[in-house]
Amino acid sequence: MLEKLNQLEDEYRQLEASLADPAVLSDQARYQRLSRRYAEMGSLIELIRRYKKALEDLEGARSLVFDPEMGEVARAEVAELEERIPQMEKELEVMLLPKDPADEKNAIVEIRAGTGGEEAALFARDLYEMLTRYAQRLGFQTETLDSQLTDLGGLSKISFEVRGPGAYGVFKYESGVHRVQRVPATETQGRIHTSTATVAVLAEAEEVDVKIDPADLEITVSRASGPGGQGVNTTDSAVQVLHKPTGIIVSCMESRSQIKNREKALTILRSRLLEIKRAEEAARLRENRLAQIGTGERSEKIRTYNFPQSRVTDHRLEGEDKNHDLYTVIGGDLSELHAALRRADQERQLEALTERV
Repeated sequence: MLEKLNQLEDEYRQLEASLADPAVLSDQARYQRLSRRYAEMGSLIELIRRYKKALEDLEGARSLVFDPEMGEVARAEVAELEERIPQMEKELEVMLLPKDPADEKNAIVEIRAGTGGEEAALFARDLYEMLTRYAQRLGFQTETLDSQLTDLGGLSKISFEVRGPGAYGVFKYESGVHRVQRVPATETQGRIHTSTATVAVLAEAEEVDVKIDPADLEITVSRASGPGGQGVNTTDSAVQVLHKPTGIIVSCMESRSQIKNREKALTILRSRLLEIKRAEEAARLRENRLAQIGTGERSEKIRTYNFPQSRVTDHRLEGEDKNHDLYTVIGGDLSELHAALRRADQERQLEALTERV
């Protein structure tokens, strides 16, 4: 492990030198890329240096164990360091786990009402509000790409973008089927209903990530419409894109500009095509038990929101991490829940790596 740690320290020192190089400073794209890497490595390098210092201290303390004057103090220091160093090694193992390069990308979140009729659409709206509040709490920017309202103010579907470094790495844990148990606003006899909504989180793909042949596209335009099909725009600004090789259809009507809607629709299409590629790779990784739990299948039930018991249960977690306060989560604070999901991811990956050794 020490050889790997020394290599990382060398890389960090090289980054420091590069960031002070006038040639790098004049190349903004390169400077930003190196700056991001330098910032990412900061906490890791700090831990590496503390770990190496602890090893040196341990060696020094062991050399004084039998010293008549310093022996007692040295033995106490040895005991303390022998307990602390394995903990630091575990932290290093976690920090050195391979990172998903898509984690740093923007995210596109798609929410669709599932079973439950109008109540499912109202629940979809609740999820949208929950996730946009969470994004705001973390300092991300959001923009609606496409939406379809229902007559009672619910959402049969909505797509929105979350912009900012690390957005996908945060929101990927929301992919899957969300289930709610509560008395609907439309229920007159006070009975508890169960409804669902599906959330898909895509890493936003750029043109360099996915190449699309224009000949593979069929693009149509129309006027945007609201609940019940009523017109909300007097121009042909709504755009629908069909990707003929896959049959994927993307529509976008949020902007009054046809050009902007077309660009957004193509961004969503590229992201869905990238998701297909990533799903194929994830299937291969699952065979080696290295897949993360965060990128769940759309058909996988991941979480239940139980209003009568004021509890949210995440079915991917176990023990004390499994249940969380409903109103904290639905209010847009998912930090504790996501921290538990990240820990579970890391433990699963460490276990898989151990089995491969």
